[in-house]
Amino acid sequence: MIPLVFHPIYSQLSLPDRHRFPIEKYVGIRDELIARGVSPSRFSTPTPVTNEELIRFYSPEYVEQLTTGTLDKKAMRRIGFPWSEQLIERTRTAVAGTIQTANLAIETGKALNLTGGYHHAFADFGSGFCLFNDLYLAAKAMQSHEGIDNVLIIDLDVHQGDGTAKLAENDDDIFTLSLHGEKNFPHRKQISNIDIGLPKAAEDDEYLTTLEQAITLAFRQFQPDAIIYDAGVDVHVNDDLGLLNISTKGVYHRDKTIFDLAEREGLPIAAVIGGGYQRDIAALVDVHMQLYRAAGVVK
Repeated sequence: MIPLVFHPIYSQLSLPDRHRFPIEKYVGIRDELIARGVSPSRFSTPTPVTNEELIRFYSPEYVEQLTTGTLDKKAMRRIGFPWSEQLIERTRTAVAGTIQTANLAIETGKALNLTGGYHHAFADFGSGFCLFNDLYLAAKAMQSHEGIDNVLIIDLDVHQGDGTAKLAENDDDIFTLSLHGEKNFPHRKQISNIDIGLPKAAEDDEYLTTLEQAITLAFRQFQPDAIIYDAGVDVHVNDDLGLLNISTKGVYHRDKTIFDLAEREGLPIAAVIGGGYQRDIAALVDVHMQLYRAAGVVK
């Protein structure tokens, strides 16, 4: 049975009216999975990460200032959320969820978090709704297991995984692949091991062909022992921030391609849902559900 990781706090964050971040989608995904037959008992609950865990890889000054609410206002504006104790607790739990998903994937072969993909967070600052980079921490967690030396991070969110690229730039045993919209946030890109920027309005055929090429190239350059997959759905044609024209069917085939890759290569895979910014939460949840269909969690 494929492990699923969820905590109600994923959707528990008070935000200003009309805020861009669709905080309701996480519990919406949980509810839809249950409606499709997933037992509530299948969800594993993470325990929040501590400052001690975070400062192993992130700036102690940044961790301290962010978690105590003393980070300057300009830095908080760059993150995009108003500071609150609730924000910090939610972030600690969400990050822990991805780490737990990574550990479960090593044990079972495949696991999925109902949040995650905070790839714009750097070692000493946050950006784009991302406070701490869960993908990098998850890769490090995987490497603590015997036989897991090399981790491939496949980031298919529409926005480049800039924070992940920077954090892993000196790690030869973490390989970062980012397939993203070229004319989209962040305006200043970092250097992943493989970066492929797609033009505005790219459609399914171009996207899926490019993905196959990217995967082939990655496996020529790197021999991973495990995969972390950021399955952002802001590539979708109806996404408010995406600028690409990928259909729901295209999202499903993309996700299926990655899970099939992991199965074919015999590699454990931990998946997170990444970005998605339709204001219609039900429609957004439906696109995110393609990940769980592709993984075989639901039909």
